[in-house]
Amino acid sequence: MAMIGRLRRRVDTSAVDTSTTIGSITLPSPVMTAAGTAGHGAELAAYNDLSALGAVVVKSLSPYPWDGNAPVRVHATWAGMINSVGLQGPGVEGWRRDELPALLDAGARVVVSIWGRSVEDYAEAARQLTDLPDGVVAVEVNISCPNTDHGNQLFAHDPQMTRDVLTATSSLDVPRWAKLSPNVGPGLVEIAEASLEAGAEALTLSNTYFGLSIDPRTRKPHLGRGAGGVSGRAIHPLAVKAVHDVHTALPDAPIVAAGGVATVEDVVEFALVGAVGVQIGTATLADPATVGRVTTDLERWCASIGPRRFDDLVGAVEMP
Repeated sequence: MAMIGRLRRRVDTSAVDTSTTIGSITLPSPVMTAAGTAGHGAELAAYNDLSALGAVVVKSLSPYPWDGNAPVRVHATWAGMINSVGLQGPGVEGWRRDELPALLDAGARVVVSIWGRSVEDYAEAARQLTDLPDGVVAVEVNISCPNTDHGNQLFAHDPQMTRDVLTATSSLDVPRWAKLSPNVGPGLVEIAEASLEAGAEALTLSNTYFGLSIDPRTRKPHLGRGAGGVSGRAIHPLAVKAVHDVHTALPDAPIVAAGGVATVEDVVEFALVGAVGVQIGTATLADPATVGRVTTDLERWCASIGPRRFDDLVGAVEMP
């Protein structure tokens, strides 16, 4: 708390450069929202200056409206939560019509996240995202969602399926980021390589960890669908390890890190192991102003502690 208090004092940040380059795009800050926790539109504008964030990553969209899973969808866990929301959304076309204009009016740089139940769904979502307006800077291809055409396997659990989805979205005229699953263990590097070979400019590492939470009184899962994805503070060290492993194997691959970020120290930690961008998710559900606060705190951290350039932090960890 003492460090946070020092950061909140008046600090001259005029000489600080927190801009970052992710593939072919440059953002004014590495800090952005994570898909699934900031809504589909400008909901967070009531709590944050969206134009000051690196980008707003919207909740994943399919090429058709989708109701998501039956309740219960979310349950609190120690230092985090477990969810099985089921990617509820209005579909790409509904989002473009009803939600995107408000985001652009707020000055946000927008990253669209897409998902599908089949390779064809991803291709159709990409088709619906042609002729995007200025302000939409990238598409995050969420391949770490259930692939119902092949049971409960995730696209991101198989290198060839990963290639198939990325190839199906190649018609997009904005950069693509592949959002991967951490649930493949040592296979994560191979999946990352497949994503890059198929045209992804960057890797989002990563989605939630598989988990199960049981109510001892009812002897049933807390979630309506049984198992779900675990996120929040509890997974942060696991996510840091995943980013470190992929950066070590693929040092030139731009990595956008996600997993348990709530403070500026978490952002710096991810940068040190190789991330050029950082997404904040679960913490936003508890405090919707988190992403704006951390964006400002990063400028103050660099001014107070250094280095003055965010880029100088990337990959600078000193491992034993």
